[in-house]
Amino acid sequence: MAAADTIVDDLRDESDALDALVAPLDPAGWAQPTPAPGWTIAHQIAHLLWTDRASLMSITDEAAFGELVAAAQNDPLGFVDKAAEELALTPPEQLLAQWRDTRSRLHAALRGVAEGRKLVWFGPPMSAPSMATARLMETWAHGLDVADALGVEATPTARLKSIAHLGVRTRDFAFAVHGLTPPAEPFRVELAAPDGSRWTWGPEDAGQRVTGSAVDFCYLVTQRRPRSELDVVAEGADAATWLGIAQAFAGPPGEGR
Repeated sequence: MAAADTIVDDLRDESDALDALVAPLDPAGWAQPTPAPGWTIAHQIAHLLWTDRASLMSITDEAAFGELVAAAQNDPLGFVDKAAEELALTPPEQLLAQWRDTRSRLHAALRGVAEGRKLVWFGPPMSAPSMATARLMETWAHGLDVADALGVEATPTARLKSIAHLGVRTRDFAFAVHGLTPPAEPFRVELAAPDGSRWTWGPEDAGQRVTGSAVDFCYLVTQRRPRSELDVVAEGADAATWLGIAQAFAGPPGEGR
């Protein structure tokens, strides 16, 4: 099995779970506000559609993707939000059909990326497994916004491991995006998985440690829940700083929930 296949399977399953939430909604349901200020459920799906389209373009048409990046430079902070605003005006049944078609083609394209190829992106180029992980993280995070809007409790799954891994890997980025020097030493991260097992990163004897629930750690790094409500504990000053600024997503620091 190719390196990306397992993560793409998880991405497909996460997308299908979100699809099951929105498919039964009538137009009024799609217009319900979500925790993201100014965004309805339609905006959430529109954003995923746009980003899936951009990801597919990165794989299949690098020249067109370069033009997209150039256009984004004219409004780097508002470009993506404007795209979501425009797509959210699409009738719900068409919006859902377009997202289904686009994500299906993206998943197939990710599976076909040659090993070692780096995919162009708005930031540094990335491998197919890394792009699939980023799409999984975003789909899960925006799916939480939809679930919150609908009053649905999302069930944690083993798919969270890739999101937690991304959260750990983006530690230095979180420091840098806040204008801070990343710590030189690795941290130990120990998380309780949904099935009761333990997921770990970093050396066992690290002086800086983070422990807690895997789902709460994923809430933290996607900034979907306030830190004060989460079962995530830091040992060490640098680890405590990290938990206050952690973000698994690209771009400027988010406002959190």
